[in-house]
Amino acid sequence: MKSGKRNIFIYLAIGIVTGVFLRIFIINVEKVSGTSMEPSIKEGETVIVNKLAYGIANPATGKLIVQWAKPEINDIIVYYMNDKLVMKRCVGVENMPLDFSKDSEYSFQVGGIEIPLTEQQYQRLKYNTSVPEGTVLAIGDNYEESVDSRIYGFIETDCILGKVIWH
Repeated sequence: MKSGKRNIFIYLAIGIVTGVFLRIFIINVEKVSGTSMEPSIKEGETVIVNKLAYGIANPATGKLIVQWAKPEINDIIVYYMNDKLVMKRCVGVENMPLDFSKDSEYSFQVGGIEIPLTEQQYQRLKYNTSVPEGTVLAIGDNYEESVDSRIYGFIETDCILGKVIWH
């Protein structure tokens, strides 16, 4: 009987270690808080994040140790901003041109999509004629509610922790 209890403990320990390893390095299930990705992803919805989509992240720093891919246009990426896990759509990749509006409205086009800007956002971004090397432009689908690259700038690709693969 003693060996049966010992086996259960071993299996339980292996299960816990495997679960923790999967959660830290491979896949994560997150509940969405906020409306920045609506209508694509609604507040309260559950998403699955592939943490190996772009590389292996250091769980302590949130930066990639090894990077084997970079986000592509329309990927929904996950990264930390101000110690909060954020998910936004990648709308621009490195060296992609940014065409700012010439009229009185503040906006820019990237990849054929027109994205509105406030005057403050325009002032912050207007000197960038393209997405800088090693970064992406990450914007929430809900332009009016999203706090994104228009406010805090471009996202370094080695800080992107994963890609939403299911929602």
